[in-house]
Amino acid sequence: MRRMFVLLLITLLAVVPAVVLAPVASAATVVVTNATQFVDTTGAVVHAHGGGVIKVGSYYYWFGENRNADNTFRYVSAYRSSDLKTWEFRRNVLTQSSAAELATAYIERPKVIYNVSTGQFVMWMHKENGVNYNEARAAVAVSSTIDGAYTYRGSFQPLGNMSRDSTLFVDDDSNRTAYFISAANNNADLHFYRLSADYLSVAALIANPWPGASREAPAVFKRNGVYFMLSSTTSGWNPNQQKYSTATNLAGPWSALAEAGNSTGYGSQTAYVLPVQGTAATSYLYLGDRWGNSMGGTVNNSQYIWLPLRFPTTRTLVLPWYPQVSLDTATGVINGAGGGPYYNLVARHSGKCVDVNTGAAANGLRIVQWTCNSGLNQQWRFEDAGGGYFRIIAEHSGRCMDVNGASTADSAVALQYDCGSGTNQQWQVQDAGSGYVRFVARHSGKCLDVTSAGTADGAQLVQYTCGSGTNQQFVRSAVV
Repeated sequence: MRRMFVLLLITLLAVVPAVVLAPVASAATVVVTNATQFVDTTGAVVHAHGGGVIKVGSYYYWFGENRNADNTFRYVSAYRSSDLKTWEFRRNVLTQSSAAELATAYIERPKVIYNVSTGQFVMWMHKENGVNYNEARAAVAVSSTIDGAYTYRGSFQPLGNMSRDSTLFVDDDSNRTAYFISAANNNADLHFYRLSADYLSVAALIANPWPGASREAPAVFKRNGVYFMLSSTTSGWNPNQQKYSTATNLAGPWSALAEAGNSTGYGSQTAYVLPVQGTAATSYLYLGDRWGNSMGGTVNNSQYIWLPLRFPTTRTLVLPWYPQVSLDTATGVINGAGGGPYYNLVARHSGKCVDVNTGAAANGLRIVQWTCNSGLNQQWRFEDAGGGYFRIIAEHSGRCMDVNGASTADSAVALQYDCGSGTNQQWQVQDAGSGYVRFVARHSGKCLDVTSAGTADGAQLVQYTCGSGTNQQFVRSAVV
């Protein structure tokens, strides 16, 4: 009887192994390396520069610029991935032969959205004549399938306004209202347009929040009922300071622009912000381009910078730097990887952490002590500056601990500032015994000090003649 049972079991396993033995599907965490050119499943370089991502079913579809050697338009290329690392090339969805006016053109920042009512995928982009940037037009193309050949519908200036760097956003209201945001008036303004119900034309200009501010490379997303707009200023192909603003209505009012990341966006410019929703979290992924043109090459030499955005409050944003990013599209969990270790610097006399006041990214914010918490503005990494000295870099901003004005006087304040070669940003770590250390400024030979040995939150950090006070002694506690 036992022999017959075993034979029957073996027979069943041979007939239906996939049903009986199939494991439960689960997505593994993958790691993407920044400042690289990504490759697709064939090993070819992924050309999706200035692009955007849309999720359809279980796949993320990435559309972007694929240019000729002279930077003119060649293709809008489409790729897909389920894990945001393994990219499969699908098709060049728009080409020079898609329309006569594309034979010689610049096509930039293509973004695709889906219209539930019409069942069409709609692409908007910035279009120029391939010779100069005098046209400043928006262009539209459509397809009934996400990665099919898109039909070009022409180009125009929205409501007669110039249109350059641009993006699309679909709101989560009952009408799935869509918006087109583009740089106008020679990039001086950033216009917010409401699109028509079919997403093929502009219905109305609803906002111009920062007239004359010269913003481009916009990315708009919504988190917990708050709209965020992340963008750069204009500096050609060279990277610059990214800034963000928030609102509870796309028509405004919008908050004042605030800095995010370091002074160059870690060498990148905003392309898109991708919400990644999973079983455990919804994370927001910054997609940036490190343009090849800023490194002596062309657009197709560009690299990608992807970083996890963090939100200290409902209306503030942090853009930290990591050499890598770990992604789990099933759970929605995205974290930075590498680049550390990071430390809390805890004052011996008070037990409080060295902290960048307000947790913002701007230059000149004072460094204080504060009750220790999980904020990235209390986490620091040490970068070798040579000669036994280190730069001490805030994780949330990528900026350095600096003695204001390179002063050599007692009580000169410590603040965060763009990292450079100044010796007022270089610190020696000296053993103070019992596991504590002193931080000695190279330019002055003076110690980092909590002023007047204060124990309150917000007590200012300064430099001061080195002594035996415990307000000049810190423990470096590794952040887990």
